[in-house]
Amino acid sequence: MKKRLVILTALAAIALLAFVGCADKGPKTIKIGVAGAHTGDLASYGLPSVKAAELVVEEWNAKGGVLGKKIELVVADDVCKPEVATNTASKLVGDKVIAVIGHICSGATKAALGIYKDAKIITISPSATNPPLTKSGDYPNFFRTIASDDAQAEVDVEFAMKKLGFKKFAVLHDKGDYGKGFAEFAKGYLDAAGAEVLVFEGIQVGAVDYSAIINKVAASGAEAILYGGYHPEASKLVSQMRAKGMKTVFISDDGVKDDTFIKVAKEAAEGVYASGPVDTTKNPLAVKATEDHKKKYGEDPGAFFLNAYAATQALLNAIQKAGSVDYDAVTKALRSEFVETPLGKISFDAKGDAIGVGFSVYQVQNGVYVEIK
Repeated sequence: MKKRLVILTALAAIALLAFVGCADKGPKTIKIGVAGAHTGDLASYGLPSVKAAELVVEEWNAKGGVLGKKIELVVADDVCKPEVATNTASKLVGDKVIAVIGHICSGATKAALGIYKDAKIITISPSATNPPLTKSGDYPNFFRTIASDDAQAEVDVEFAMKKLGFKKFAVLHDKGDYGKGFAEFAKGYLDAAGAEVLVFEGIQVGAVDYSAIINKVAASGAEAILYGGYHPEASKLVSQMRAKGMKTVFISDDGVKDDTFIKVAKEAAEGVYASGPVDTTKNPLAVKATEDHKKKYGEDPGAFFLNAYAATQALLNAIQKAGSVDYDAVTKALRSEFVETPLGKISFDAKGDAIGVGFSVYQVQNGVYVEIK
């Protein structure tokens, strides 16, 4: 009898150890990916999102994390290139992240979204504005904390025609998902408003000399250029225009509304207009986020920092409200719960677009972007 009791006790101990062993194999942290351009020409767009996510996660982890677990960030670089973004997405899936903050560029975002969709991974971008990413209905896993290009193009066109009084335009773009999409919407709004689109053309990304298109625009008699694309090409276009004595007004999108554009274009940047997220820097939460950034990193935050901060807050809030990391539960919470962020009180509609955000137009004045009221 005693021998039998010893055997039963030993078996119970083995069972307990096996149970504890199985429990230990479960995830000890909740992993969240942060994807975007962290190197290359467009790193100034991607790195602020990493820093935003770090600040939000540090604050949550200091209070115990989410659902009783610490949050772990997995940072992955896509250089804003679609062909790299697919590998980046596959890596994050392999790393078992439950959601991704990113990607940054629309083309890279589109390339990665199918992979995340198949893996049921929620993706929240602070900057990918291409309308079909939400409006096509192809990516129910996608959300963004920025308004889409159709809204941005409408703001720019209305500003150019009603505020500046222009009627003759050249519309240029970089042939990418983001730049071309913005340009096509801008042309549509211009056509509907009765403006003349004298030139509509794509330029070659990475080219050194844009004289041909600059001369074509000058000869057309366009009063303003509406440009869809990013700051590397925009800085070259503006610099070469001004070097030729061409004073045509240059109006662009949030791909140009970045301090790097001003640093590269220098004096030629003066007077350039670019749309960007509505200025919420006086929002108390935005003030705190900015101060925390300065304290930790010793500098002002860069482009889309507040949008990424809000994206991370919205995600963690949704996980907390859902009470789990289950894909369906968290996506439902993102669409039904409002959360206070540096962008204001936001939520997401059925398609994944942010409710409560919009665009303003800014102008470079004395070396800085100033919001035009």
